[in-house]
Amino acid sequence: MARTSAYKGNAFATVNFDQYGIQVGFVMFPHSPHNDAWGVTRVPVAVIANGTGPTVIIEGGNHGDEYEGPIVISELVRELKLADISGRIILMPTNNVHAFVAAQRTSPIDGLNFNRVFPGDVYGTITQQIAAYLTEYIFPMGDAFIDLHSGGSSLDILPSAIIEPVNDPEHRARNTAAALAFGAPHTVIIGNFGDPRTATATACRHGLTTVGTEMRGGGTVSLEALKICRQGVFNVLAHLGVISTPLGQDPVKSAPNPKILELSGSNAHLYATQDGVFEPLHELGMPVIAGHPAGRIHRPWDLGFEPVTINYSIDGILYARRHPGRVMSGNCCLVVASPVLGSSS
Repeated sequence: MARTSAYKGNAFATVNFDQYGIQVGFVMFPHSPHNDAWGVTRVPVAVIANGTGPTVIIEGGNHGDEYEGPIVISELVRELKLADISGRIILMPTNNVHAFVAAQRTSPIDGLNFNRVFPGDVYGTITQQIAAYLTEYIFPMGDAFIDLHSGGSSLDILPSAIIEPVNDPEHRARNTAAALAFGAPHTVIIGNFGDPRTATATACRHGLTTVGTEMRGGGTVSLEALKICRQGVFNVLAHLGVISTPLGQDPVKSAPNPKILELSGSNAHLYATQDGVFEPLHELGMPVIAGHPAGRIHRPWDLGFEPVTINYSIDGILYARRHPGRVMSGNCCLVVASPVLGSSS
């Protein structure tokens, strides 16, 4: 459990990350708003350590309106037994804690998207400080990182394990194997347009085997996605050797040549061209064809307005769909995932 840390901030933890056993506590970030001169923001954390296996960091609540991950991580804290573990698991169910309590994607304290501020700033806003703590203190301890997301309030997404793309072939193979071990109905490469400011991109820069998820969304808890998420986390922990077998079962084994999808650049996303109400024309998972109608934007308050049709830009399957019907120009309405060449169903 040796650790080298470049962290220079003033956050402090109520747990000892290098101690064997089960600990539950908080990472405390000094926070001095108007009504609390010497207060703290408390980010919950648990550490379960036993034996000499790898260290796995599991994050939930990166966005405050995504719920399956935080539920699963909280269950792990309560249910995992020390004897089940060979290594160390660092469990952080609601890292974007202010946003999670407010049920918002972004923090109500500073308005920032936690997943777009990495590597953070130890003396920046609260969101930046939490990101810096993960970057400089938590990630250097780890061997692997599981980042549990869903579509939040604005998107409904097919339950899937996410591959974080990296250039190094060996690292890419580790990420791919972990995502396939998760055992989700879909496995998708998502690079966020090459944005380096995400938690998964930052974990990869630290060399961690990294797997993400998208577990439905719509601002609610999907029973289907929750079941997939529960089993998937156990599958990955078994794949990494931290537990022997998931839930007393054999780990899920992927097909020899599994089908892997990807979001292939900006053409995968369809955006509202103007304000109105968006009518999608297909259900999630349906095959779609470039140039064919994808949906229409209506404006019922303006009877002289002719509905505007949006067309698909690429072939694939409908992977994500906007949840609120009301849209403004620039809102993401639909996302199409396409097969990666060389993978098969």
